[in-house]
Amino acid sequence: MEGAIAPETRYAQSGDISIAYQVTGEGPMNLVFVPGFVSNVELRWDIPAFSAIDERLRRFTRVLAFDKRGTGLSDASPHLPTLEERMDDVRAVMDAAGMERAVLLGVSEGGPMSLLFAATYPERVSALVLWNSFARASWASDNPEGVRSQVSERTLDAVRKTWGTGMSFAAIAFQDLADDGGALMTLGRYERNSATPSMAAAALRFGMEYDVRDILPTVTAPTLVIHRVGDPLVRIGLARDVAAHIDGARLVELPGDFHVGGTPGVNADLFDEVEEFLTGVRPEHTAPVERVLKTVVFTDIVDSTKRASELGDRKWRELLDAHDEAVRRSLSKFGGNEVKTTGDGFLASFDGPARAIRSAREITEEARRLGIEVRAGVHTGEAEQRGDDLAGIAVHVGARVVSLAQPSEVLVTSTVRDLVLGAGIEFVPRGAQTLKGVPGQWDLLAVR
Repeated sequence: MEGAIAPETRYAQSGDISIAYQVTGEGPMNLVFVPGFVSNVELRWDIPAFSAIDERLRRFTRVLAFDKRGTGLSDASPHLPTLEERMDDVRAVMDAAGMERAVLLGVSEGGPMSLLFAATYPERVSALVLWNSFARASWASDNPEGVRSQVSERTLDAVRKTWGTGMSFAAIAFQDLADDGGALMTLGRYERNSATPSMAAAALRFGMEYDVRDILPTVTAPTLVIHRVGDPLVRIGLARDVAAHIDGARLVELPGDFHVGGTPGVNADLFDEVEEFLTGVRPEHTAPVERVLKTVVFTDIVDSTKRASELGDRKWRELLDAHDEAVRRSLSKFGGNEVKTTGDGFLASFDGPARAIRSAREITEEARRLGIEVRAGVHTGEAEQRGDDLAGIAVHVGARVVSLAQPSEVLVTSTVRDLVLGAGIEFVPRGAQTLKGVPGQWDLLAVR
């Protein structure tokens, strides 16, 4: 992944602690982005989802992003910081950036501190946005939607074991990147430079222990509570409870089964809501949306992270270049259109499913000759054409299908099977499957 050009990193003094921050955008209002449990203000530009968030926000705000003490480029802390100390850090970076008042956007674990800051310093908060956040995350008899201690302990144990590989962030925030080897390599570097394994686990545990429910009625800033209904980490009931206890708060529930989401553009609907809430104007997107029938093909290199580690950076890059050339050669041969690369694979579209299958088979065979294995998922359905990109349910189904394919296997939906009858293509049934985030059961078949 190629990251965007990062702005200058500066430091603000909060007592004896130096807090790293960056400011981007020239919008008419100030906005402080309060991150989740760990961050790195420079390496976030290597994460397409993070840079896409900043790009949307700076269209209409001046964005201040910072690393909490003990994480990223900010000073280490001799102890886990209290919410009061973190509030001091926010005041310090706002003062350093010349922001008298600002919108606070708290994502996930950044929400409780944003709530406390808004209640304590109402004169400095023009509005409050809580994104997939909470007032108390852990279970209690009066907080039945919270996370049970057994579940949180399993999560903390997994973080300690996988931190630095990218799998921790994939499990906690970017569920849609769990099978993307290239993305995991980038996330792994982000993890290692944001916190140590023990600090990451401690910060996550600390966030689970927050309880700011008592101060909710004292929040006077205009508040937007926005949440994914299928968020696997913070259940929607916690957001509903926050909104119910802040006078005048607006609750927006959006579809989705992820916490933050790692695919660029996946939060376009969320930031449309944020922009309308803060400016009063619903944004108009310049790219027209056209609905078209397409056969989508996702390809994915199997065990890419392991192979990259075995080969080293130079040889792995040479192999990736040969793989990319083989994929593009096949797409050209069968009339496919390269939509985009996905880290260690491709998303392509075809006007006909038979050509899509034949191209996918050729790609898997060429990959084996290169000494790697590629799997492919094929689905035909209505997609949203946004400029050169594709979106919509057909793309979502295709991405889920490839994640279920075996090495060197081309897996298709029954829709594709029915459309190529008479084309001489044989299939082996793989049974009905549940596709994450897609309603119903889907009959899948492997190309023989």
